[in-house]
Amino acid sequence: MLKLATAGLALGTMLTFAGIANAQSLKANNEAMFREMQAARGLSNAEMSKIRGIFAGSRFIGQGNPAVTRHPMSRQQLEAKLGTDPKRYYRNPGFERICGERYMAPLYDPAIESPGDAEVCVDMFEYPNVPGMYPVTWVRAKEAAELCWAEGKRMGDAHEWEGAAHGALTEPDYFFGMSVQAARARHNAKYQSSARYSIGKQWRRGVCATGSHKSGSCNGGSFTGCGSNTYPAGSFPGCKSPFGVYDLDGNAAEHMNLPRSPAEMASRGSRKLGVTEMKGSWFIWDTVRAHTHWSRWRAPYWHGSRVMAGHSHRNYHLGFRCFKDVR
Repeated sequence: MLKLATAGLALGTMLTFAGIANAQSLKANNEAMFREMQAARGLSNAEMSKIRGIFAGSRFIGQGNPAVTRHPMSRQQLEAKLGTDPKRYYRNPGFERICGERYMAPLYDPAIESPGDAEVCVDMFEYPNVPGMYPVTWVRAKEAAELCWAEGKRMGDAHEWEGAAHGALTEPDYFFGMSVQAARARHNAKYQSSARYSIGKQWRRGVCATGSHKSGSCNGGSFTGCGSNTYPAGSFPGCKSPFGVYDLDGNAAEHMNLPRSPAEMASRGSRKLGVTEMKGSWFIWDTVRAHTHWSRWRAPYWHGSRVMAGHSHRNYHLGFRCFKDVR
């Protein structure tokens, strides 16, 4: 009995040390990410302090659990593929003049507007919105909204993400007054005939960051077993929407705000926000097509909650990107 107790104590000690080591590695990875994103995007020290505070409130947020994450492409491999630093490759001076900062794209309705008419811009890449960096995952919807606010940006409404993917930001269409599921069905039926993906009318394998793998130890979505096996942002230059927004398909799926009333629309300045919506596909999509993902498709109410609920969903392939009002 003493031997068993001693063995159990030893195992528990090993697991504790492993947990501490993983936490330290995650913290170190995040610090390196903070330094690079600040330098790449010109964030202020005050903004970075707010961002660090939000990350400090979670044991999970980062670019994946370092103990199990195995990225299929390195930064060096991406640089070799592009022939230059990804941060330089994806600079767009025209977008920067409209949006006021790097790595954002203007959204508008090309049927009646030009890029200079845009009233909102969207991050060209998933957070931390720096080409060549891995997306942040294991983030709750509430934390995603707070991280966007920390930079003077905001979470996007569902119709804005859909417009970014489709190539036309049109009037919001939410069917207020219905249940989430009934409104979803009505919306999807309305737009089914014009369905397209962010990359075109037909889905094409290998165009986006969808050829990675799921960890063999990933059983049920645990942090200890599931690696965020994502690609560096911008690894696939052809994976862009008509507006020049990248990785809307592939890499991480993305949190979005689904308002239930006009008072919950982030695009109208609300911080109350609505319920959670998960957009896009993720890094194993060419192997596992788990659900529909055309640009204006709205998902079932998976893991549904209020966006600002403390228990809103997080997992190993779920991230986000920010939007910014420019008028």
